[in-house]
Amino acid sequence: MMTEPTYKTNCVERFLDYVKIDTQSTEESDTYPSTPGQLDLLRLLKKQCEEIGLKDVTMDDYGYVFATVPATSDKKGVPVVGFLAHVDTSPEMSGKDVKAVFHRDYDGGDIVLPEDPEAVITADGNPALASQVGNDIITSSGTTLLGADNKAGVAEIMAAAEYLVSHPEIPHGDIRIGFTPDEEVGTGTRYFDVEKFGAYCAYTMDGETLGELQVETFSADSITATVHGFNTHPGFAKGKMVNAIKVAARFIDSLPSDSLSPETTDGYDGFVHPYMMNSSVDSTAVKLLVRDFNTPGLEEKEDLVEKLALEAVSAYPGSSVEVVVEESYRNMKEVLDNHPDVRDNALEAIRRAGLEPAVEPIRGGTDGSRLSFMGLPTPNIFAGEHNFQSRFEWISTHDMHTAVDVIIELCKVWEERASQS
Repeated sequence: MMTEPTYKTNCVERFLDYVKIDTQSTEESDTYPSTPGQLDLLRLLKKQCEEIGLKDVTMDDYGYVFATVPATSDKKGVPVVGFLAHVDTSPEMSGKDVKAVFHRDYDGGDIVLPEDPEAVITADGNPALASQVGNDIITSSGTTLLGADNKAGVAEIMAAAEYLVSHPEIPHGDIRIGFTPDEEVGTGTRYFDVEKFGAYCAYTMDGETLGELQVETFSADSITATVHGFNTHPGFAKGKMVNAIKVAARFIDSLPSDSLSPETTDGYDGFVHPYMMNSSVDSTAVKLLVRDFNTPGLEEKEDLVEKLALEAVSAYPGSSVEVVVEESYRNMKEVLDNHPDVRDNALEAIRRAGLEPAVEPIRGGTDGSRLSFMGLPTPNIFAGEHNFQSRFEWISTHDMHTAVDVIIELCKVWEERASQS
């Protein structure tokens, strides 16, 4: 039996409004944010922050919205704590004209999405649904994603901020909240001003299952292997043409098929993942993701990629390859291990919300990965999102309300545990 949430807020209503705004980001853009729809939601959030009585509300030239819930505690030594969420949705699936659908009093069976009867969220394929019987589930109609990633987090933070402003009897220090663009395309912290945000630590509300706290992520790099061939008229190509597409295909096929790939790994296993190819006979660029929980493990995988690429071109005289490695982010654990209070206070808040905490690694990254190395220790707390980045996304209203409970309890914990200065 799930514990009923303590604080009654409008987080669900806010969420339903936010998902109507198309904020899908894209990698194919020279602007920041990458799409104008993100600014539509960010402007709305700035306006709403002002309307509910937050202080120091700003929106900068890059779209970042920051605001402060003013302290209610008389203590002088309470650290400033932040809560963050990103407004963009994944490029992998349309976020336009989202129609949120309620599945009231979930009965434990499969969930059919109404606008595509072939689209079914199966109970067997979604074990987290087993604990949701009796709760209300929200999905999309079946032709778009829902946008719970991360508009659920946005709504939960806004609802918690509004509740705290309306209930000054709850003791807490200054609370900073922030909403960011372009997390889904890996640039969510590119212009994030840590000094301006002004917090001792922060928490992204961007996790999955009820009770989860994530304090470690992959370390991540990206690789671009560009194969150069030689193109000429195919009717007169004998002894002249070197087909870069074929060389790249040989390289990709040489990657391990039974290990080191997303489809063959879990837990703490890392992987190499070719995910995009820009191809022509003359030049073909293969983009790969490299992931490992231990940063030194990245170099081992990158050496393997370069070795296999060189072996592929050696089989095609006249071809060559350039391998370029770019750093993406690093495991936040390397920073958070030095700030045990950031983790311990979150665990206590989760317990106070009636949950058993589950500390899980993220087989991915969050804005918190980069922010932690930028001087803002930032673990990730559940927001209730499931089946990220797909039309099978779902979220429970119970879990959203409980995430709000955790935010409020966490503000109280930091105040209680602060030393009077």
